[in-house]
Amino acid sequence: MKVSTRGTYALKAMTYLAKNYDESKFISLNEIAIANNIPIKYLEKIFNILNKHTFFITLRGNEGGYRLARKPEEYKISDILSITEKTVAPVECVKDGTTCTHRNECSTFSFWKGLYDVEKNYLDSKTLKDLM
Repeated sequence: MKVSTRGTYALKAMTYLAKNYDESKFISLNEIAIANNIPIKYLEKIFNILNKHTFFITLRGNEGGYRLARKPEEYKISDILSITEKTVAPVECVKDGTTCTHRNECSTFSFWKGLYDVEKNYLDSKTLKDLM
């Protein structure tokens, strides 16, 4: 599995929000970008993607910004990466929902499936709280 820059930045930004989690406080995108050395325009695109999945509560205006919609321990890393990455599968044939017509004859399928299961279980077992 190779995580893209988008996935890496999403995890950094979400971890920053988790570290600063306060139900009464909103954090500006600019603050998140500066604190994590992420270009603001790129972070805007990432947050637009994540916001469609209701990861945040947003507030407009001078005191506005973002905050997590849930507690940090309720965000699995796999949920974040599944949104920002096309796949975390090492090869196409083991992706969830994919049917491979050559599985029975393929000598490497079980290897790739095992690797994918390990990766997926690991990502499912970690939350934003673990990254804090």
